[in-house]
Amino acid sequence: MRRAPWWVLLSSGGAPLLLVGAWMIAQLLQGPGYNPTVDTLSVLASYGARGYWLMTGILIVLGTCYVVTAHGLREAAPAGRIALAGGGLSAMALTLVPAPISGGAMGHGTVAAVGFVLLAVWPALAARRRRTVPWGLRFKVAIVASALMCVCALWFVFELLSGKAPGVAERVVTFVQALWPLVVAVSCRLWPGGPVATGQ
Repeated sequence: MRRAPWWVLLSSGGAPLLLVGAWMIAQLLQGPGYNPTVDTLSVLASYGARGYWLMTGILIVLGTCYVVTAHGLREAAPAGRIALAGGGLSAMALTLVPAPISGGAMGHGTVAAVGFVLLAVWPALAARRRRTVPWGLRFKVAIVASALMCVCALWFVFELLSGKAPGVAERVVTFVQALWPLVVAVSCRLWPGGPVATGQ
């Protein structure tokens, strides 16, 4: 089995950094009327928002990072790689159905929900049951990671319904989901098992 290539660290590491950097800049552009505790990231990416183009661009870049990372994680099970790539495509698809400045949108909510689910289950689907596998792909570790993401997603849904702190919950779940591919990529690069492909 070939080890993950070096460039998977760039694609997986870029995702959380670019995501957090973009939403922080977009918050500043939106001004004091935006409350990151209550207002979601979708508001920043809504058509007409001051950070619309920034957030639209970062969704495309973020989705690309997920797809590239899925391609590079050769040690991961195919189902998990497909789910991660699907999560990336969902992120890109959000640019086609931006949320309105206020109120909800069925199309946007549906695409976002699909993305959340795919990014929550990909660790479990990517796990290997072999005796020697990278740490991030061990079955128990992957199950815990998926369970954590599912709990975070349920917390987000609860906060959306209660209206207390959906912005905080969404930032937590999106950051955790963006960070985990990097954790897996690092564990794959550090894993001594299996030959390394030429040029890596």
